[in-house]
Amino acid sequence: MDRIYLDNNATTPVLPQVIEAMRPFWSETFGNPSSAHHSGQRARTAIEHARTAVARLLNCSPKEIVFNSGGTESDNLALTGVLQPFFDKRQPAHLITTEIEHHAVLYTAQALHRRGAAATYLVPNREGIIDPEAFEAALRPDTELVSIMLANNETGAIQPIGKLARIAKAYNPAILFHTDAVQAAAKLPIDLTGALKNVDLLSISGHKMYAPQGTGILFIRSGVHLAPLLHGGPQEHQHRSGTENVPGIVALGRAAELALDWLSSDAPQQLAALRDRLESGLLAAIPDTHVNGSTTHRAANTTNLRFAGVDAESLLIALDLQGIAASFGAACQSGATEPSHVLIAMGLTPAEARSSLRLSLSRLTTAEEIDRALEIIPAVVARLRSLA
Repeated sequence: MDRIYLDNNATTPVLPQVIEAMRPFWSETFGNPSSAHHSGQRARTAIEHARTAVARLLNCSPKEIVFNSGGTESDNLALTGVLQPFFDKRQPAHLITTEIEHHAVLYTAQALHRRGAAATYLVPNREGIIDPEAFEAALRPDTELVSIMLANNETGAIQPIGKLARIAKAYNPAILFHTDAVQAAAKLPIDLTGALKNVDLLSISGHKMYAPQGTGILFIRSGVHLAPLLHGGPQEHQHRSGTENVPGIVALGRAAELALDWLSSDAPQQLAALRDRLESGLLAAIPDTHVNGSTTHRAANTTNLRFAGVDAESLLIALDLQGIAASFGAACQSGATEPSHVLIAMGLTPAEARSSLRLSLSRLTTAEEIDRALEIIPAVVARLRSLA
């Protein structure tokens, strides 16, 4: 059976060019990058080349890139690193985030709230977008940090981060603005000296952009000081102690180079067209099917569909047996019995959320795979409805 992988928001395959770039750093150029000898300095040079590549993707300075283990660590460092000094000084601090964040942000915000930080959780509209006026109304004199994701992992909805960050800085230039860009990097242009010039902290995960799992970065704008999560050596400008994952960092750098080339072409529009072909085909073939979230402001590869009267978990199992991998939410929550917190926050009922499926394409998804999915999915939904 030829399998069709439509769960790329959970993780992407590692591209062949990325694997090839990593290969020497497992056995040939294996030196510790903190070592002064030739082998160590070759590893150090490779890390700095990767740092420059990631900085080019984000249009920022290489000195503002901190390598780490991925999006979860980046989010934790951003939030905790900003607020820890306020706890140390027993000063009040207020955090603004949203009800549709990844749990790496939500659970960190909850942990910080338990330690004494005040927290406001903004509710999106039906399309999954945060209202700038509601955001402005939530700002307070003690607001120290904002964390709002750039592209949602479940719906693909893109938040107006440039506008929100601008509002925050106009209210108080000292407010730090973090955005989780895990689902946006390598899918959308990110310009940290242009449209996102008011963003202070930004998270990326390698395995969402065709690099290996266990790699990521946190962008820390020059002049921003964070309390570290890890204590030890001086690596990553003392933001992230520990011997660097050289093969993973090299891979992330190569993935960033490939992403920049991809974004500079018409490939994003082609991917969006392929997604739209899948979406419109399913809407036409399956009665009482609806799109969850914005159809205009979203990542090019993502659709979230609601199939009335169908249990999404049963649908996932049935599709997997037919060779299609999909998801009904964040991969780290796939075993949860609760409905998607993102869809509930958008106003769906629990029953509607439990009948929703996320389909996410990749650069490697083919038109033939979409055609095959358009044959399989309607037939599976019809069968499940007939059994209900």
